[in-house]
Formats: sequence, C-alpha cells, structure tokens
Amino acid sequence: MTVPYGTRLAARMTRRLGRACVYTPSARLALYLALRRWCRPGGRVLMSPVNDDVILFVVLAAGLRPVQAPVSVWDGNIDPDAVPESTWRGLDAVLTTNLYGMPDRVVEIRRRCDQLGIPLIEDAAHAIGTHVDGRPVGTFGEAAAFSLSKHTAGMAGGFLAVDDPRDRRELEALRDDLLVPGRLRADLETALRPLARSAVRRLGLVRPVWRTLQRLGLLERDGYRMDLHAARLAAGAHKAPSLTAYEPWVRVDLHTYRARQGPLVRGQLGVRLAALDRTLTRCRAGVTRLSDSVWATPLLRERAHDGVLPLFRVPLLVQDRDTLVDRLVTHGVVAGYLYDPPLDDYAGEEFADPSPAPGPARWFASHVLPADPLQAGRILRALHREGTGPARPPGR
Repeated sequence: MTVPYGTRLAARMTRRLGRACVYTPSARLALYLALRRWCRPGGRVLMSPVNDDVILFVVLAAGLRPVQAPVSVWDGNIDPDAVPESTWRGLDAVLTTNLYGMPDRVVEIRRRCDQLGIPLIEDAAHAIGTHVDGRPVGTFGEAAAFSLSKHTAGMAGGFLAVDDPRDRRELEALRDDLLVPGRLRADLETALRPLARSAVRRLGLVRPVWRTLQRLGLLERDGYRMDLHAARLAAGAHKAPSLTAYEPWVRVDLHTYRARQGPLVRGQLGVRLAALDRTLTRCRAGVTRLSDSVWATPLLRERAHDGVLPLFRVPLLVQDRDTLVDRLVTHGVVAGYLYDPPLDDYAGEEFADPSPAPGPARWFASHVLPADPLQAGRILRALHREGTGPARPPGR
C-alpha cells in the first residue's frame, strides 16, 4: 500500500492540533483545496481586504467571488458587527485571516456561519500557536490552512486541517491531482534559501543584499502589490475553477507552491517543525517587548495582558510608514507582509465586491508596520533612531 505524500509531517501536525491534517507544498494550495471542497463555483466568500493579493487570486482561481468585509481599525481583521445583514444573507462561506497572528473574532463568526448554514474556512498561515478561548486557531472552521514558511522560516510546506477526518482521503486525492513534478534543483534552492537568509542577517549584510536585489530588478514586486494585469485576469474567469488559468498570479513569490517536494525539503521541514515550540517562545518574548512600545495598539496591549500571543508579525502603527519602510533597510530591517492598498481598492469592482465601510481598512493598511518579533530589539532601536511617531486613527 502506497503511503500518502507527506504523511509523517501531516501526522505531526495532527497530534499538535487534534485535527486530521493533509500535507501540501504550500498554504496557498491548502487554501485552494478547502475552497474547492466546501464552496460551489460562483459562491460568495467574505474576507478581509487587508490580506495578501495571492489569497485574492486563490479565491478567484476557485471560481468564487471575493466579498470584502469591514475590518477593525486596530488589527485589519473582519469586524462581524459591521457586516450588513444583507451581506451576511448573500454569503456562501467566510474566510478568516488572523492577520499577523492576531486572531479574528472567530467565536462570533463561527456562530454566524452556523446560523446561516455556511462553512467557515480559516487562513491560519500567520497564526500557528495562536489560541482563542483555549482552542488553537484552525480548530473552529470546517477547514484551516497553515503555513510552514512563516514561523518555521521553512520557505515551503503547508497543511490543511479538517474538522471531519472522513474528508482527508478526498482532499489527498484532489491535492495529488494538482501537484506537479518537483525538481532536484528547486528542492536544493528551497533547502538552502533559509540558511542563506540567516547568514545574510547574521553577517549584517541585509542592506547591501536588499539594495542589490532592488537595483537588479530581481524582486517580483516593485511595490506592496503585484501588477494586476486586469485584462489577462478577466480572461481567466471563463476557465475557473482552475489553478492553471491563474498560475501567473498564484505562484508569485513561491513558484514551487504546488511542486511535489522530495525528501530533502520534507526532511528539513520536519526538523523545523520539531523546533517550532522553541521558536514560538522566542516570538512571545519579542511580542512582549514590542507590545510595551508607544507604537503598539490598545488591542495589542490588551491581548498581551491576557496572555502573550506568538505573533508572526507585531502590528505597530507608525506615522509616515512608507518612508520609514525604506529607511529601515539602512538599519538592517526589511519590512515585508504589507498589504496596501486594501484588496477592493487594488482589484476594483470587476474582481471583488467592495467593502461597505472601506475607511478603517485604508487607514490600517497605510499605517501598519509588521514587526518581526524575533528582531524586536533591532526594530525598536531603529524606530527610536528615526524619531518615528506613533499613529492613531482619527477620533481615537
């Protein structure tokens, strides 16, 4: 009997969560599997507009209509109280974000989904190790997508955790149909890239390496968002659901997102997964330091008092954010995971239903600085040296 692909890694995550897990080469492929399994083509999915553009394209690739939700001005996650009743009644699913590891109001959202009889799918890519009411994020919905390229810095790997273990075989079969053959060269690059990144940081070479990549045009994004290419994107709608039709958008920053990785990559991911709890402990220490700073939000401080979250990035609110991001490179800090402008402004009404209250998303997206808690000391020193002022929403 053939052992399913990634069984050992999936078993580790299953023990951690207490839910059946399917291994995938990436979180974006895991999310696509969930959307295909629980949503009918043409369905409407509520999501936060403060999110990676890749996730928008995954939703479109699954043949679904993204519906942008009002969000909290403090964390960019869905504000369920601000979603109009007419919007709730027209939904086919809800996709949470848990942005930077700050949990969505998932208990309330789960309750609304139950009332409406629609599935809840959790994007837990930023939130491995985060708990709500004593339960791990990723155990509230019908399914949850996790990433190993975030907290473990594995540059690959993901899981789809499911509520009903009977769904696992079906999802494994769908995954296998979507996988493409891997290549030894790509596996070597994936295995070596985290080591190279650590060496660059340890040797103090972040600034020259980053500036060189910018000058040589080796970064896939010139700004925070990739180019939309609206005409080409619209043509893909006639072929959805289809990952192939949306490949140019879904693969950005991770071209091997559905490549069948060999034992070299999966072995390295196993080592990193075994060290996850130690990494989360270091994250909590960094979150504590950043939560005590003047740039922390009231919500972040409140969460810290209730129990420190092992955030992937700490959302600090700063003045003149875009200028600061460029200046931080001189201090050896590259600020990634900036989702500005919000998805409805970025994609337009042709590709997404706009939020009925876009103001909070626009303000948060333009002022948030996602700070790596593992670099808390370096970031705090840089902010003080730059004389960075804290930002607060108008009227707050």
